[in-house]
Amino acid sequence: MAFLRAVAGIVAAALVLGVAELVAVFTGSGSAPAYALGATVVDHTPDGVREWAIATFGTNDKAVLFVCMGLVAVAVAGIAGYFERSARPVGSVAFAIFGLVAAVIGAGRVGGFAGALPALIGSAAGILALRGLTRRIDDISDAPRSATEPAAPQLGAATATSAVSGEESPARADASIAGTGRRRVLGGIAATGLLALGAGLAGRLFGGARHDVTAERATVELPGATAPLPELPPDADLRVPGLTSYITPNSDFYRIDTALIVPQVSTDSWSLRIHGMVDQEITLTWDDLLRRTPVERLVTLACVSNPINGDLIGNARWLGYRLDELLAEARPHPDADMVLSRSKDGWTAGSPLSVLTDGRDALLAIGMNGEPLPVQHGYPARLVVPGLYGYVSATKWVTELEVTRFDRATAYWTRRGWSAQGPIKTGTRIDTPRGRGRIPQGRTVIAGVAWAQHRGVTGVEVQVDNGDWRPARLSTEVTVDTWRQWTYDWDATPGQHTLRARSIDTTGQPQTAVEQGVVPDGATGYPTLTIQVN
Repeated sequence: MAFLRAVAGIVAAALVLGVAELVAVFTGSGSAPAYALGATVVDHTPDGVREWAIATFGTNDKAVLFVCMGLVAVAVAGIAGYFERSARPVGSVAFAIFGLVAAVIGAGRVGGFAGALPALIGSAAGILALRGLTRRIDDISDAPRSATEPAAPQLGAATATSAVSGEESPARADASIAGTGRRRVLGGIAATGLLALGAGLAGRLFGGARHDVTAERATVELPGATAPLPELPPDADLRVPGLTSYITPNSDFYRIDTALIVPQVSTDSWSLRIHGMVDQEITLTWDDLLRRTPVERLVTLACVSNPINGDLIGNARWLGYRLDELLAEARPHPDADMVLSRSKDGWTAGSPLSVLTDGRDALLAIGMNGEPLPVQHGYPARLVVPGLYGYVSATKWVTELEVTRFDRATAYWTRRGWSAQGPIKTGTRIDTPRGRGRIPQGRTVIAGVAWAQHRGVTGVEVQVDNGDWRPARLSTEVTVDTWRQWTYDWDATPGQHTLRARSIDTTGQPQTAVEQGVVPDGATGYPTLTIQVN
């Protein structure tokens, strides 16, 4: 019976989540316990664990989190079911505690009692299911021993059916009752599981149909830019096999954020509020933006969690509106020094006001590589700021710009120990050959990308083993706000070799050799690869 009790707990927990998912169709997908609790886990995960997860799983970190949460839920639900009894509702109490905790978290994340409803209704359904299944299991557990463990027949004993009367013996009758009880338990477990599956699928289906903005995005027509970008210079993209393209396709652009479910923001309801330490508070709707003329710029974005030689960096064409012009309309106070941008899901970033207004191409972006922003990259609007790591600038699904001061407001990652200001550091990546690979001897092209956003890269140098630093060939610079490709021709000789690369920015300063992790303001050190030449 222990196994059946554990399974009963697991399917009852599945019903909790399935019903909650269905209720969340009406209260907002972010209020579903799986997502509300997952977001809370993300918020309170230690930096070391978080960075290990990003380094290990990359953009699959959220999927891994859900798998881990699912395994924990199965284990806890199984234990709750194992200890549940009709007269001792230990498991039901555990379900109730879960429901209350998840309700409080859901209400806090969504705002208001509606955010608590999925957890409350879901846990109530789970408790009813667990109580019902437990009663059925208790019924067969309390059955006579002859029903579950028939005694071995004794020599000369009567058979189960009397040859004289033809009546069924008590042992056979008890066994029949027990078999019926087991079938009722298994049927109840199966029915509960199917109900949980149906509720969950219905929630996902109807929730997606109700909230998904993918279809809306497909109909959006972007306004034309005042000065569309010209064709790229021929040597801006060197087109070397294995080398990252100069423009990163939307499908390949990295995504790192705290959103376990991508916010679905319609242009009908979207607005941007500029407020705080300003003379004139401003609220812009989507239609207000369309009445303005945007600009188009090339900007390379980088994540502060990008490790040395990592791929959490990408370059794109952005269509948007200059932030310095929008902020000028609000007239910030002279003593303000920070803009706290806020996402639809509550995430915040703190950007230096001086950076947003110093003339660089800081944008409220609505387009990416010639199309509306992909939903996962911030549709309908996000911030793009050259020269700053994303954690202090690249707010997606942006809804607010609060002009304030660094000594009055603290952004999401700053509260968790990261630097308040995050200028991007000079960096280099080796794309080809691949680390720990094998290549034939002879002429080999070493190639990669280099960046020093808003300062610009003037040189890249390559070192083989511990030899002299040799200059690499650079692609044509398009703008100081984007990366540059580089190549170096190497006559590879047999044996094992170590390759390193470094960039030099416009100040003449090469990137530092000092190795540092990503916390608190970005990784440093040279990209280093070990290659075996046959």
